[in-house]
Amino acid sequence: MQLKARQGIRNITLADVDVKNTTTQESVPRDGKTTGEIVIKGNSVMKGYLKNPKATSEAFKDGWFNTGDIGVIHPDGHLEIKDRSKDIIISGGENISSIEVEKVLYENQKVVEAAVVAMPHPLWGETPCAFIVLKVEFVTSERDLIAYCRDSMPHFMCPRKVVFLQELPKNSNGKILKSKLRDIAKAFVVDEDGVGSKKVQRRGVDHVSSRL
Repeated sequence: MQLKARQGIRNITLADVDVKNTTTQESVPRDGKTTGEIVIKGNSVMKGYLKNPKATSEAFKDGWFNTGDIGVIHPDGHLEIKDRSKDIIISGGENISSIEVEKVLYENQKVVEAAVVAMPHPLWGETPCAFIVLKVEFVTSERDLIAYCRDSMPHFMCPRKVVFLQELPKNSNGKILKSKLRDIAKAFVVDEDGVGSKKVQRRGVDHVSSRL
């Protein structure tokens, strides 16, 4: 059967590409919903890391190379990458793709840059925290941006904190350094009712959490 390209989903799964449950190492259902780690094997895949047997053993299982990417397979065989495994936010047992939350934020006409990382939550373990750069001609509040998210996605995916910055930290190639944003987000706390008013200052970031 000839498979046609789909908007936003460019990859068609091949025999040497699969999506597996990270716990059972079984292939996930081809339902376009069940996520797993994308694994590959074949002659084009490296045999391991040079002089690093530990990293090699962690990256390879039963001949499959674990890419670190999280994805789903659709019924028509298309592979959709959802996120990097380290960027997945696990909140109350639910996996939240930071990319999907960022996509909604980028659809807001006032936002020029967005990055979403995990921050601690006393009950859920983690919850999304959004770092935002606004377009120079626009202003908005944390409360308004969270309300916008609540109108656009399931509530459990919505950021509990929004931090406005003049620019996001990046490397020399222009890639957003989420590791630095995670360090900042670790300083933020949500209480058991999801309510916060504590002012947090860290490395020049001035943030007052909103009452949700």
